[in-house]
Amino acid sequence: MRHLNAGRKLNRSASHRRALFRNLVTALLERERIRTTDAKAKETRRLAERMITLGKQGTLAARRRALGFVQSRAVVKKLFDDIAPRFKERSGGYTRIIKVGIRHGDAAPVSVIELVTRAADLEAASGGDKKKRRGAARSQRAQAKGSKGGASEKAAGKRAAAG
Repeated sequence: MRHLNAGRKLNRSASHRRALFRNLVTALLERERIRTTDAKAKETRRLAERMITLGKQGTLAARRRALGFVQSRAVVKKLFDDIAPRFKERSGGYTRIIKVGIRHGDAAPVSVIELVTRAADLEAASGGDKKKRRGAARSQRAQAKGSKGGASEKAAGKRAAAG
C-alpha cells in the first residue's frame, strides 16, 4: 500500500527525479510554457506552484529557498519581479495543463503546461492588437464572401436565363 507516499517515481532514482523536476520547473518559469508527458507535467505543476508561492512571499528567505531549487539566478529574478506580481490576487492554480495527444515514438500521452497568465497574453491584451486583427480578418472575409456571393448570384442568374 502507498499510504502517504505522494508523488510519482517515473522509473528514476531519487537524484535523477530531483534533477529532472528542477530542470522542468526552471524551463517552465523561463519560457512560461513547456511540452512534456502528462505525468511529468502533473508533478511539475506541484513544484512550480510552490516556487510561485515563494515568489509571492517576496522575502529574502523565500528568494534563497527558490535559488536552492531553480537552476538559474535570472529565472529567480524573473520569478520574483515579473511572475509573482501577476498572481498576487490569485491564491493558487497558477498553471494550466492542456492535453495535446500522443507522442509518435512511444505513444506516451503528451501535455503542454503553461502559466495561466503569460506575459505574451498580457501584452496582446493590453495592446488590443489581437481583437483588432480578428475584427479586420472577419471584415475582410465578409467582403470576400460578398464579392464571391455577387459573382455566384450573377452566374445563377445567367443559368436561369439560359435554362
